[in-house]
Amino acid sequence: MSAPRNRRPAFLGRLPLPERNFLTDALRTETVGGVLLLVAAVTALIWANVFGDSYEAVRGLHLGPASLGLDLSLQHWAANGLLALFFFVAGIELKRELVAGELRDPKAAALPVIAALCGMAMPAIVDLVVNGIGGGSLDGWAVPTATDIAFALAVLAVIGTSLPSALRAFLLTLAVVDDLFAILIIAVFFTSQINFLALGLAVVGLLVFHLLLRKGVRGWYVYVPLGVVIWALMENSGVHATIAGVAMGLMLRCTPRDGETHSPGEHIEHLVRPLSAGLAVPLFALFSAGVSVSGGAVREVFTRPETLGVVLGLVVGKTLGIFGGTWLTARFTRVRLNSGLKWPDLFAVATLAGIGFTVSLLIGELAFAGDPALTDEIKASVLLGSLIAAVCATVLLKLRNNKYRALCDEEERDEDHDGIPDIYEEGDPAYHLRMAALLEAQAAEHRRLAEVATGADAGDDGPA
Repeated sequence: MSAPRNRRPAFLGRLPLPERNFLTDALRTETVGGVLLLVAAVTALIWANVFGDSYEAVRGLHLGPASLGLDLSLQHWAANGLLALFFFVAGIELKRELVAGELRDPKAAALPVIAALCGMAMPAIVDLVVNGIGGGSLDGWAVPTATDIAFALAVLAVIGTSLPSALRAFLLTLAVVDDLFAILIIAVFFTSQINFLALGLAVVGLLVFHLLLRKGVRGWYVYVPLGVVIWALMENSGVHATIAGVAMGLMLRCTPRDGETHSPGEHIEHLVRPLSAGLAVPLFALFSAGVSVSGGAVREVFTRPETLGVVLGLVVGKTLGIFGGTWLTARFTRVRLNSGLKWPDLFAVATLAGIGFTVSLLIGELAFAGDPALTDEIKASVLLGSLIAAVCATVLLKLRNNKYRALCDEEERDEDHDGIPDIYEEGDPAYHLRMAALLEAQAAEHRRLAEVATGADAGDDGPA
């Protein structure tokens, strides 16, 4: 019997096994990094509110050679230097998704790309509308557009929710695309006066970096110094220095060749991701998240249009944008939702994406660089909006926790104990033969036990 002709393809279905294994490793690192990020943010808030003078003195401390244009404060080093590692990993993730992941197939890529675009456009629209009505500054429209994947996964780790791998992959892919557009926003809208000589030399450095990769040159002692030089030139060019990180990440090869277990990009990502998630991003949070939080400051967040726009953009705009974009795509295309999931699941993930911490804080610093007081208020609104989104997502995810657990148990089931989940072996004859042998052995054991029990019963019924 032939299959139905108009069968609609499902999205958020089962991932291929290599993609699932890579996703599991990546999310494990991001989750640990997210917990460290949460600890750093709380530490910064306590430090800034209890010992405010020392906090400002430490993060304002300048280090670096002034002759090279690198006499920067610790806060600046964290935002422009350490976050370059974060964007370097984001560049590798994006390259891998484009050549070997969810984004390699244009049809499969359409959904997370549309969801990410809608999830960035709607918060910006919400922010612009709130500030337009309230007469506030429109400079912060980009602040609520970013999603912090590490913080989102930290929330999942804390509440103990086990998302199905396809839903986690959707969240990760969404965040990768989100990072790409956030990088473009920073490059286009937050670039100061350009030093074309420094920018030209940075481009030359990137070309050398690419040429060395193409020639197969190996050795960290070649690429690390070159990367530092490229970053320093980009820092002096007026273009935000984190752009250097994502550019170098995109240049790495992320498809393995014959004889390679992992591609160079995957290998380097495996080495650098813990440094990014466990050190760079938490230190950025430590020197950027410290804002004064008082009853008056919280009230100010909900009464000033610039800060209210950020909160509503993260909590309302992100949710409506991602969920609405995904629903419209499914409504007007041939794509259908995986039968194991429901639309409330996607709504919960869309709410979770409203946690916009790292990149939102960075954009807030860039958007209001000339107004330190407003910058701190914007940071407070990012923290508060992210907290509200996290609480709402926690409630929604908890309501579906048992359903998630059942789906994950099904994905992890390995009855033949060969290290590969059974769900990936359903079309393998060898798997069915192994299962048949196991079941026959179990049946034989049960027959033996039944005979023993029958013999015992017969003995009990005999003469005393």
